Parts: sequence; C-alpha cells; structure tokens
Amino acid sequence: MSSEPESLKRHEIEPVSIKTAALALLTVALWGANPAAVSYSVDTLPPIAVAALRFAMATVFMLFWCYVEGCGLKLHNGQRGPALIAGILLFLQIATFNVGVTMSNSSHASMMINTFVFWVVVIEHFITKADRLSSRKLIGLCVAFGGVLLLLLRSDATAVVASRDQPTLVGDAILMCSAGILAWKVIYVRYALKFVEPGKLIFWHDLVGVICFVICSASLESVKFGGFTTPAVLALIYQGVFVAGICFALQAVLLRHHSASQIAIFSFATPLFGVGTGILLRGDQMTPMLVVAAVCVAIGILLVNLKKTVGVDD
Repeated sequence: MSSEPESLKRHEIEPVSIKTAALALLTVALWGANPAAVSYSVDTLPPIAVAALRFAMATVFMLFWCYVEGCGLKLHNGQRGPALIAGILLFLQIATFNVGVTMSNSSHASMMINTFVFWVVVIEHFITKADRLSSRKLIGLCVAFGGVLLLLLRSDATAVVASRDQPTLVGDAILMCSAGILAWKVIYVRYALKFVEPGKLIFWHDLVGVICFVICSASLESVKFGGFTTPAVLALIYQGVFVAGICFALQAVLLRHHSASQIAIFSFATPLFGVGTGILLRGDQMTPMLVVAAVCVAIGILLVNLKKTVGVDD
C-alpha cells in the first residue's frame, strides 16, 4: 500500500520536561474523571443517548481541528474501510461502557476500563504477534488482575455499599467487555493510521459512531426533556468538550515532540484519578479493598508501560 501520510511522519523526540509531565498528568486527570461525568449524565438520561450527544460534540470539535490542521476530510481509496470499522468499534465500546456505568459506580468503571492496557498486551502477544509478553509485563498483568479480582469479588447485589451508586457483578462484567473492545480498537486504530491521517480518522470514526448511537438510541430508548438536568448537561459538556476535545488536543501536542511510550508512562495515574473523583464527586465508598485495587491496577499499568531496561524484560 502507499506510504504513511505526511502528517504521520516522526518529529524529533525531546526529553520529558516538567511542563510535559504536567500536561500529560492534566490529560490523565481529565480522562480519569470521565467515568464520574458519565455517571452524572446517565442519572437522568439513557446511556446510548448520552454517547450520541457526547460524540456529536466531539465530531464538531474534530471538524474544527481538521480545518485548523488543513488535513481535509475526504476519504480516498483504502481509507473508507478503516474509518468505518473504527467507528463501529467506537460504538460498541462506548455503548457497553455507558451501560456498564449505569449498573456500577465510577470508581469501578475507571479501574475496569483501564484494564484495556493489559488486554492490548495479551492480544499483541498471542494474536497479532506484534509484541512479546515479557516477565515485567506478566508481573504487571498479575498485579492488576489481583486488583480487579478484589473488585469482582465484592461486586454483588447483596453487598452493602453506602454510596450513591451500587456496583454489581453484571455491571463490572460489562465494563470489562468494554475494556476488551477498547483494546481491539486501540490496536486497529494503530493499523488504520498507516493509511489515514489522525485528525481525519478520528473525525470519521466519531461521525460513524454518532450515526450508530442515534439509530440504537432511537430504537431502544426514550429521551425525555426533563432528563436534561443541570448536572447531566454539565457532565455532557465535560465529556464532549474536555475529554473528547481538549484531551485529544493535548495528546496531539505532546505526541508532536515525544514518543508514545514517553507519554503512556503517565497513564498509571488514570485509575487513581478515577477513584478519587468517584469518591469526591459521587460519594463512592472508600474501602481498603478499593484503595488496594486501585493501587494494583496503577502499578500494573506502570509496569506494562515502563521502557525496556537491561535485566528487566528478560
């Protein structure tokens, strides 16, 4: 096939500065708070409709982004298929995530969805053969799995949880499915970026997702005007503007000067921010088991994303 688009060529890699670390952590914090925002929206609005509204805003943002970048929106031969498949994966992943949040809480959602990092490692080792499962990554998987297992053992309908949201085993299982789909989506997007410019791909994958969300919501859900409460609307704006918009922009800026591995290392803090916002904003119960689980998932993500060093990956 053709060579990579001009916008995909590598930039000079720079060392990570304090400013870079701060921007990376800001991105992680914004992303980490997303489950809490989704929880506020699905309090009064159907989950698929929430996804449709969120990515409608994201599509508008990407339209503006593509205009500023000058990458154009027309899909050429070999680009339509990747954009369509990425959009369908987006629909499946976000739909299951939002439904899962309605049956769990934001703390559990944050930890479950961030296990996608580990699914990526497993898929790339056993299926795509793109990367090997080193001893360091295996330890990270085991530590994170232990944390998730702690949550699953407590995610039952009979558990007494003094919080606004009640986690359930079914809800957490759906969130784990969403994490698995997200892993496949991440892997597929990496492949698709060989043929489609980043901005263009994200715009079309958002648009395809919105169309799927609208069709699904119109068929299965009933959206009432009264559901648009102030918390729900503010949470929607957060998801559409801050997460899908500002996070994407910050990530793009960081990746212009740093490698993906340099930025990914900060993702270990995502579940910690997620649990923190769940406790502070949604009243999730801060139990010792929840704290241990969050730390285990964070350590697992850190071990998986650590740069290879002598004697560590052998």
